Amino acid sequence: MEWRDHGILLTMRRHGESAAIIDVFTEAHGRHAGVVRGGASRKIAPILQPGAQLDLLWRARLEDHIGSYQVEPLRSRAAAAMSGRMALAGLNAVTALLSFCLPEREEHGALYKRSEQLLDLLGQNDVWPLAYLRWELALLDDLGFGLDLSCCAATGATDGLIYVSPKSGRAVSRDGAGQWADRMLPLPPVMQGKGDASEDEIVEALGTTGYFLKERLAPALGNKPLPEARARLVDVLRAVAA
Repeated sequence: MEWRDHGILLTMRRHGESAAIIDVFTEAHGRHAGVVRGGASRKIAPILQPGAQLDLLWRARLEDHIGSYQVEPLRSRAAAAMSGRMALAGLNAVTALLSFCLPEREEHGALYKRSEQLLDLLGQNDVWPLAYLRWELALLDDLGFGLDLSCCAATGATDGLIYVSPKSGRAVSRDGAGQWADRMLPLPPVMQGKGDASEDEIVEALGTTGYFLKERLAPALGNKPLPEARARLVDVLRAVAA
């Protein structure tokens, strides 16, 4: 068995004395693990940093074996990730969420492209928060938990949408919410692509997407807790907004 692809390194751990096991999000083969011979060596280990873009050749005797990788670096994101707190927290959040959410060996080509584009924005703090929010919305959508913000779930209205229903993930207007308004999640304009996308709005929107990650997606994955890296990123963004 053999294939060639390119992908984003999510995690690396030592295996034996000199090898490493890497988990990579690939375009055509999804999240896929494999052994890198000599991966813990001084020559190869610096290449195997989270977020690195790699050219990969995977081989195994049988398809269901873990197999081995030959890797070639396409580009490193280490310098961009170390450019500031937001960049480092952002890289850690993205790689941790992909490791947490993605089933093994299931293709998610559109999400892969979005993830690659997002990571290429590391260090660009003026655009990163909004790009990250849009990526989280895309992540939920790709995994079957997308939000429908097109019209009010109760009245069908397309104006005055200020809430999201925590049960259905659909938008709700003020009139549509009625006596249940205190149970709704906020729908800031930035989630609909409106307004000036202030830091405060983005943080508020991440509270809403975070609810669906924690209360809808995580239970479907066996009630594992969300990676702490996401909460650390939100804390960084909240500090910037303050």
